[in-house]
Amino acid sequence: MADDNQVEVVPGTEEFEHMLFKLNMEITPEEITTLNYNGNELQQVQDGLFAMPAYVQEDFNLFFIVSKLVEDDWVMAFSTATIENDNEITDLSEPMTTGKGLNVLGGVSPEDANNLLKYFNTLADAGRGEWRMVDGPEETPNEE
Repeated sequence: MADDNQVEVVPGTEEFEHMLFKLNMEITPEEITTLNYNGNELQQVQDGLFAMPAYVQEDFNLFFIVSKLVEDDWVMAFSTATIENDNEITDLSEPMTTGKGLNVLGGVSPEDANNLLKYFNTLADAGRGEWRMVDGPEETPNEE
């Protein structure tokens, strides 16, 4: 039950684009499989940065990006990428908040966006993460 000071943030709205999913766990070899989605597993792209396909089609793709913020919190955000002929992922875009990625995917495939939202809510229900409102792009993970 929400108190009078809380505003419900609904997927598809501009406010939802400011939502970021913070993990309540460290990314370790033992824990990494708990984040598997749709038969995919996080792969380390560089030190402290992991990626995993969320939605891949010929005309649009979206990848989970898992990285630490300045405060040492692990977060799950999204990025698009170039996929080469041999299925090699190159050129990840600048990360976008979890909410923005879900909104973008909702414009392409509402059913897949709803499935991803269920995935995040399952992680939250299991105590593995929580939704947080962020103020701006300075709080999204980077690729450095």
